[in-house]
Formats: sequence, structure tokens, C-alpha cells
Amino acid sequence: MLSTLRNVSGIAGPRAMRSMTYKAPVRDVKFIFDEVVNVWKTFPDTVAQDTVEIIIKEMAKFAENTLNPIYQVGDEGCKWSPTKIDTPPKWNEAYKAYCEAGWPSLPAPEEYGGQGFPLTVDAVKKEFCAAANWTWYMYPMLSHGAVECLLAHGIKELKDRFLPKMTSGEWTGTMCLTEPQAGSDLGVVKSTAKPSGDGKTYKISGTKIFISCGDHQWTSNIIHLVLARLPDAPSGTKGISLFLVPKYKVKDDGSLETKPNCACVGIEHKMGIKGSATCVMSFEDSEGYLVGKPNNGMREMFAFMNAARLTVGIQGLGHAELSYQQALGYARERLSGRAPTGAVAKDKMADPIIVHPDVRRMLLKMKSFTEAARCFIYHTSLIEDKCRWAKDEKELHKAEGELGLLTPIIKAFLSETSFEICNDGIQIYGGHGFIKEWGLEQIVRDCRISMLYEGTTGIQSFDLLGRKIMMNKGKDLVLFANQILTFCQMNMGNVQVLPHILQTMKLATEWVEIAGGLMMAAQKDPNVLQSAAVDFMYYSGYTVFAYMWIRMEVAATKALAAKPADPEFYQAKLQTADFFFSRMVPRTKAYATSCRAPTKVLTQMKDSSFDLGY
Repeated sequence: MLSTLRNVSGIAGPRAMRSMTYKAPVRDVKFIFDEVVNVWKTFPDTVAQDTVEIIIKEMAKFAENTLNPIYQVGDEGCKWSPTKIDTPPKWNEAYKAYCEAGWPSLPAPEEYGGQGFPLTVDAVKKEFCAAANWTWYMYPMLSHGAVECLLAHGIKELKDRFLPKMTSGEWTGTMCLTEPQAGSDLGVVKSTAKPSGDGKTYKISGTKIFISCGDHQWTSNIIHLVLARLPDAPSGTKGISLFLVPKYKVKDDGSLETKPNCACVGIEHKMGIKGSATCVMSFEDSEGYLVGKPNNGMREMFAFMNAARLTVGIQGLGHAELSYQQALGYARERLSGRAPTGAVAKDKMADPIIVHPDVRRMLLKMKSFTEAARCFIYHTSLIEDKCRWAKDEKELHKAEGELGLLTPIIKAFLSETSFEICNDGIQIYGGHGFIKEWGLEQIVRDCRISMLYEGTTGIQSFDLLGRKIMMNKGKDLVLFANQILTFCQMNMGNVQVLPHILQTMKLATEWVEIAGGLMMAAQKDPNVLQSAAVDFMYYSGYTVFAYMWIRMEVAATKALAAKPADPEFYQAKLQTADFFFSRMVPRTKAYATSCRAPTKVLTQMKDSSFDLGY
């Protein structure tokens, strides 16, 4: 049946396959940078626009020509032995090229060998790498999070000793949180840290699991950030401290010991992201250093975790973009049936499937998601930069509040909806999408983890509603909703966009109303927040996307009025926005209803009633 199906499609041989390709969306990034979020108003004068544009183009070349061609081979996975881990072919060489080009040091401070570029510029690197080959990018991505954590909380001695080599990519970094009994609930971490007696180091003991990129042969050292308990630590999360544990001890002269300080004792066999070595790490009196303050580890690790959560949102965008590009190419080439209005390709036996309304529905959903997600990512990355460059406490507090509100939305909404988008890619391929050689099913499997690690969708949604909104009485939500309403009011005179502006104003207003109602209900019923959290997160995501789309629409109408050289690009923006507001925004009505549903529909059933008597 398989060979017959492929012969019908005009592809010879039972093992024939259409190679995957990726083209970095440089034009769309420029549109967002220049015309939508206008990064140049925020970037300091020392960041030259022509330099940034060169960086973006060079990063695109690296992603397209070096990373994407070795994406599919990553599905072969890693091979573990007691002495080493072998990663997929050519991945090590790609990492060397990545470091030689200076990509790891792009956003790091010059003090530690970095180039000092804005995090918004680095986000472009993340997007291109994530789309071209996410699993490969996990290795340098985790190092970036470790660097951010040390910059925020590390003592000067640790920064001076470890950051220069981590910044250059000469050493990589990981975060070691999870234990067999401690997944999302890190309050039950059992790993211990005992003072060595020298006043500087500690002996770390314990087992950590699910440690992404925990071991490899790409670099001479790997720096692990490990959560553990001091002997007199209180129970729960308030008794956790953060320690830096190198794979190889660093001598006073900077050279490395030859005996490992900790060990990978196995790797997981996973559904996806197989090229990432997901390690079981064993620490047995491993030498480590206290990163910040005793019993302050959770707060310190959040610098790493929040950076990772934002990057997981970029992972979602990357998978969706890669799936969309494959599906679009296939829809233009695959011949099947005739358009409802009559033959389009009259010289062929059938029309390309892109003429069929249902295929266009899926393609437009994919396109509307990826473009809104991209705008959302760069909007939020710019807030990160504003946190870095804040002139005073008031400015910093405002930026941190908005960043805190948007982080769980980026992580949860982009990971969940990107999985839907990737499945649409398979649907467009039909039976071929289900076949391994075509590559679409690999994207879906690689994408699935994004809803689990760095906080599941449920945890992120509860963080949004319970912590980021209820704990500060909705202040940051109101500020952001007012930002949306202000933009809408400023552009009410744009007749072409007005219907979508009115829809967005209604969404933003209702968003605050829903949150207020849930906060009031939660005072009487403790089940309300967890019951409503995921549906509220989805409502939040579509509202933010609507805001991104009207901003892009306003920019597009202004550009078209100036008669640009590429009017089709801007017209496509307006047409995609039409689809989003007509076919995607209506989903918010269902989410608004379901998140207000009584909690008893979830709690009234006895545990024993969940089965049917089997």
C-alpha cells in the first residue's frame, strides 16, 4: 500500500523522500523590528542598525546551511557508554562553527568576553536556530540560561572564574533540578550539600534526572547548576540552595582535573528531541560552590528558568514555522482533485491542493499563528532589554511586571498552539505526513515536550492566574490591558483596521473582567483558580495575539499608503489578519465560558467513579 501511495503521488521507490528545507524569515523580522515594535527607539545609540541587519543575515545563513541539513539525522539519537556520550553525526562540528562565529557571546556583557548586543537581537538567533534544528540548539541554549543566572546571582569570584569560558562557548552549562521524587514539586528535593571545611566549597550528593544536554564531548567542561539542601536547611522550597558543580574541577591556574567530578549514569529513551542527551546525573561528594545566598536557590534558579521558559516559547514558534514551510511547499506541489470553482491547472491531471479551501484554512491558521507568535516574541524580548536598561526603579518595576505577566503566556500558549499547528502540517501532507521519511512526524514528536518541561501547561497557567494576576490584585494585567486599549484608541481613525480594533478592545476589556470575577470567586472556592487556569491562559493568548495583529495591520496600512516596493507582503498581512479575526478569535467565546464554569463539574465525581468497573 505504501509503495502504491507513493507511486500515485509521482514519487518513485518505496524509500523516496522529500528533503526538508528551511528559509529564515528575515523579511518578516525586519518588518517587526522596523515597523511594528520599532526596536531602534529602545536600543542604545551604540547598537548600529546596519550591524544588526548583517548579524541577522549571517545568522540566517548559519541556520539554513549548517543547522537545518542535520536536523533529521538528530532523530538517530545519542549513544551512552560509561565513559562518553556520542551525539548525532556532524552536530559537534556545527557547534564548533557556532562558537567560531561568535554566536554564544552575542548578548553577554563585554566584561566577560561578550559582545553586549540586545537580547532582542539574540532572540532572532534563537528563533532561526530553533526552527532550523531545535534539538541541536538545546545545547547552547541551556548555556545561555546558566550565564544569565550567574550574572544575576553569582558572586564575583565565580563570575570571573567561569563566565568567560561559558560566554565563549568553550564550556557549556545545564540546570539540575529534577529528582526521581521531585518533578514539578521541587520542595521535596533530597540532594544534599555539606561544607567541605575549606570555607569555599561544598560536597554535593544526590541524583538528578531529565537533565537536558547533561553530558557530551563537545566541550572540555560542563558547568552544572544544582539545587541541593544545606545540613540545617528548613523544609520545602525555602530550604533549597543553588550550587555550581563543574564536570571537571578547575585548578587555580585555570587547567582542569582529569577525573570527572560528577557522572552521567544513563540517558533517557524519548519520544522526541532524541539528539539531546537527557541524562541521569550522579553527584557523589562532588565539589561545588554556593552561587548566591544560602536557602535562596529557588529564587536564584528562576533567572535560569524564566530565560528557559521564554526560549521554550521560541521553540514553539520554531517548530510551527518549520512545519508551515514544509506544508506550504507540499501544498503547492501535490496534485489532487479540482478546485470547487473549476480546474486551475488545466494542463495537469489535477490541481495543486493549495486551491482547496480546507487546505487553505490550515495554511492560514499556520501562517496567522507563526507571524503573531514572532511579533509576540520580539515584543517580549524588547521588554527584557528594557529591564536591563531601566533608568530607575519605577521603570524597572513596570518592565518586570509586564515581563512576568507575559512569560507564562509565551511558554504555555505558544507551546500548546504550536503543537496544534505542527499537527496541521501532517494533516496537509495526508498519509505522507504519517510516514517517517517525510519528516513532519519528527517535528510533532520534537514539539510535544514543549508542553511539559520548564513547567507544564497547567503549572504555567496557574502561575499566570494565581501568581502573576491574583497575588498582585491584577495590577500588571490592568496595565497591559490599558496598553492595548490605548493603542486601539490612538488608531481608531484607521478605517481599514477599525473592525479588528473594536474586537481587540472588547477582548482586552473582557480579559480584565474575567480575571476580576475569578479572583472574587476564588475567595469563596479554593478550586476556582486551578479549575479555570488553562482556559484563562488560552483566552489570554488569543487576546495578546489580537493585539499583535492589529499592530501589524496598522503598520501594513501605513506602508501601503506610502506605495512600497513589495506591496504584496503588506497586503498578505492584512489578509492573514482577516483570517485570524474571523476564524481564530471566535475561540475566545468558548474559553470565556468554560473558565467561568462551576468547579463542581470537576470535583463532584468520586475517584472510584472515573473507571467503568474494570
